[in-house]
Amino acid sequence: MKLNKNKNKLIFSLITLFIIFSFAISVFSAETASIDEQIEELKNIIDSSSKYSDFRKNQILLPKLKELLEEGISFEDTKEIVENSVKKLTDAYDMKDIFDALLETKKKGLFTVSIINKINEGLAKNASKVEIISAISTKAENLRKAAEILNEAQQEGLEINGEEEMVGILADSLENDVPQESLSWLIKTGTNEGRSIEEITEISEELSYLSLLATDSGLSPEEISLLFKKATEDSSNIEEICENIQTSLETQINTAKTDTGGTVRPSATSDSGTLPTSSTGSPVEVGETPVQEAGEAPTETGSAPEPSTSSDGDVPPPPEN
Repeated sequence: MKLNKNKNKLIFSLITLFIIFSFAISVFSAETASIDEQIEELKNIIDSSSKYSDFRKNQILLPKLKELLEEGISFEDTKEIVENSVKKLTDAYDMKDIFDALLETKKKGLFTVSIINKINEGLAKNASKVEIISAISTKAENLRKAAEILNEAQQEGLEINGEEEMVGILADSLENDVPQESLSWLIKTGTNEGRSIEEITEISEELSYLSLLATDSGLSPEEISLLFKKATEDSSNIEEICENIQTSLETQINTAKTDTGGTVRPSATSDSGTLPTSSTGSPVEVGETPVQEAGEAPTETGSAPEPSTSSDGDVPPPPEN
C-alpha cells in the first residue's frame, strides 16, 4: 500500500515538472514570436524609405535592432529611434554605430531613458553621428556617477524611492557641472529630511542654475567646487545653503570685477531662470574687455581727448601761460 502511495507521488511530481517545463517553453516561444513580430514592424518602417538597400536592411540594421530588443530596450523606444532615423534619412552604418553605443550603455546596467532622449534629440537637430555618440558617452558617464552617488547613500542605510528617476535627476545636474560631492550631500540630506522626489528635483535644478551662473561668470570648476563645499559646511539647511551659494557667488563676481577692472555679467537671478548676459547681449567674461557696438571704432589707449566745442560752435582758445 505504501509502495503505491510513493508511486503515485512520483507520477504526480513528474506530471508537475512536465507542466512547468511545457509552460516555460510556451512562454519562451511567445516571447520569440513577439520579437519577430516587432522586427517585422520595424522592417516595414525602414522599407518606407528607398535610401536603404536590402543588404543594409537585412544584414546591418535588422540584426542590430533584434539585439536591442533582446537586450531589454523597449519596442516603443526602439521604434521611435528607427522612425526618427528614417525621417532624417540617417545612414545605415551611422544608425548601427548609434545602436551599438546604446547597447553598450544598456550592458553596463545603466538606465537608458535619458540616453534614448539624447539620441532622439540629436536626430531632431540633424546632429552628426559623432556628435550623437559623444553626447551618449557624456550622458553615460554622468549616469554612472549618479548611480555611484545613489549606491553610496543606500549603503549608508538610506531608503530611496524612484531610483531610476533620481539617477536621471542627478545625471542632469552633473551635466550642468554641479559638484558630485554637493549632489551626494543633497541626496543624503534630502532623504533624511523626508523630502519628496519633486522637492529634491527642485533643489537639484536650483543647484544646476547656480552652477551654470558661476561658470557663466568666469569661475573655474575648482572655484565652483570650493564655493559649493563651503556653503554646505556653513549650514545644514538646504534652503539656506542655496542662499549662501548665491551670496558667495555675488561676492566672487564683485571681487573679480574690482581686482581686474573687467566687466562681468550681473549676478542677480531671475524667475525665468535665464542666465545673465552683458548689456550688449553678448557674453562678457570676468576680466574681459567688453566688445564695442558695431560701427564704433575703438579708442586708442593714451590718445588725446578731442577738443570740446562751445555752444556757438567756436573752439575755445588754449589757456594762457
